[in-house]
Amino acid sequence: AQLAESGGGSEEAGGSLKLSCVVSPDGFAICGVGWYRQAPGQGRGLVATIHSDGTTNYADTSKGRFSISQVDVNKNNTFFLQMNSLKTEDTAVYYCAAVLRRFAFQCPTKDLVPNYWGQGTQVTVSS
Repeated sequence: AQLAESGGGSEEAGGSLKLSCVVSPDGFAICGVGWYRQAPGQGRGLVATIHSDGTTNYADTSKGRFSISQVDVNKNNTFFLQMNSLKTEDTAVYYCAAVLRRFAFQCPTKDLVPNYWGQGTQVTVSS
């Protein structure tokens, strides 16, 4: 399985960016996908997740500004993170991560813990 992120870059505070993640599950079931971020000198933290049933979950710092969504395109599932009202503290490397299982019935109903990660994409927000 592979995950490929795109859409990072530089933006001014108050602006918007949209990140994309194409998940190629290689026969695995996609239980859910999440976006995580890691700022310099900090640990990696949750931004938002979306379960295969459509349920979404956001970190408090993301609520009201970020939106996670999914589009199936030719069986290569594409996930987005729309980021609005960007703040300088949003500057980080953003990672797409997926929870994959051999069969869909093995998917957890909650607590999505990723087992596949993308390479990350840099987001820089300037004041």
